[in-house]
Amino acid sequence: MWFWWLMLVCNVLIPVFTIIAGWFMWKHAPREINGIIGYRTKRSMKNEDTWKFAHAFCGKLWWITGWIVFGVSAIVLIPFYNSAYVTIGIAVVVTVVIQCVLLLTSYIPTEIALYKTFSDDGARR
Repeated sequence: MWFWWLMLVCNVLIPVFTIIAGWFMWKHAPREINGIIGYRTKRSMKNEDTWKFAHAFCGKLWWITGWIVFGVSAIVLIPFYNSAYVTIGIAVVVTVVIQCVLLLTSYIPTEIALYKTFSDDGARR
């Protein structure tokens, strides 16, 4: 039983991180364009406007996605409450892989939004 609770906590760590990081990106983006912290792609680093837009868009996306994934991640372990350690572990690993894929693929809608909003030189369309 203790293992299930431990795995539940581990299972919601990525969504909690996504919610917190999304809120910070959305509301408190890095002030200066840099190559270390923030949403860093060629298109987002064109100018200050693209930088702020990318952080606001991706941050809001992470915030919303984080809450949805948090709920699903908490619910997905309920059927495994009295299962063997290996079964619980496999369920958690599968869930964490899916969470990571969702987190990493968030750049696709962000880049699409940047492409639709800004021209190649960074000016608003």
